[in-house]
Amino acid sequence: MSSTAPDTDSGLAWVAQRGMGALAEKMGFEWVEFTVERAVATMPVEGNTQPVGLLHGGAYVVLGESLGSMAANLYAGPGRLAVGVDINATHTRSATSGRVTGVCTPLHLGRSLTVHEIVVTDEQGRRCSTVRITNHIKDAPAE
Repeated sequence: MSSTAPDTDSGLAWVAQRGMGALAEKMGFEWVEFTVERAVATMPVEGNTQPVGLLHGGAYVVLGESLGSMAANLYAGPGRLAVGVDINATHTRSATSGRVTGVCTPLHLGRSLTVHEIVVTDEQGRRCSTVRITNHIKDAPAE
């Protein structure tokens, strides 16, 4: 297993250096923990809702994809790039206020593919969505 982040502090520094992307910033993500084995971020419900006041299903997916893709890129290591090739989500509860938390763990870490599961919970710890993302690891393009 390759990893450029032996601990959460190093992993969070890696995220800060790389940036989380304009969409994650716009949606209010806050990174809590970041290693190859576990990545955690939160997102506010407010500002990310459907017209009826529920957290938008796409917001769950954006949180999941961000966590899974960033974790796969950390695992890929220098000179390699992880790109998403498949994502799916099952929403089982609706968040209407506060923050949700996404916890990303690897299901498979291979040479060319990673699979991560992201469980998104509300502030009461109830599962709201389960996201699974598969990333393909390849050589990064020459700069």
